[in-house]
Amino acid sequence: MEKERRDFMGLSLGLFTAAGSIGALYAMKRTWDPLPSVKAAGFTTIELANAKPNELVVEKWRGKPIFVLKKSADMEANDRDVIVGGDRFHISIGLCTHLGCIPAYEKDNHEFFCACHGGRFNASGINEPGLPPPSPLEIPPFKINGTQLVLGEEGPEYKKMKIDNLIA
Repeated sequence: MEKERRDFMGLSLGLFTAAGSIGALYAMKRTWDPLPSVKAAGFTTIELANAKPNELVVEKWRGKPIFVLKKSADMEANDRDVIVGGDRFHISIGLCTHLGCIPAYEKDNHEFFCACHGGRFNASGINEPGLPPPSPLEIPPFKINGTQLVLGEEGPEYKKMKIDNLIA
């Protein structure tokens, strides 16, 4: 009788220890996982199917404004354009490359204007010569997934732009 009780106590202690160990391992794993806010900040998905020509959409990615402009037929094509489903889009980080101001989009002129120092960028984000911005608007890393643009991941289109020296 004493042996059965001792076996029961040993088995109970073993099960209790195993359950505690599993709980501790689970807690350790959870501390190593990135926070949901960190995961969300890494990638942003933008649906391009609903975009209207010559209307600027501003999204947020990693705390920066992202300009998404569906180019109309009368806008000049450029190698920096992102082509999705036959439509051309201008995608860029919406910060002036001069001092980091946020340029405004002028629909009638098809250009971005930075009022702080008079900088101008065309509808493809290329800076006008002789004005303060030293370089074109930056293109964030992106991947095309059907009619969606996924920011934060380098897809084949982005890598080709890098090879063609369209991205710094």
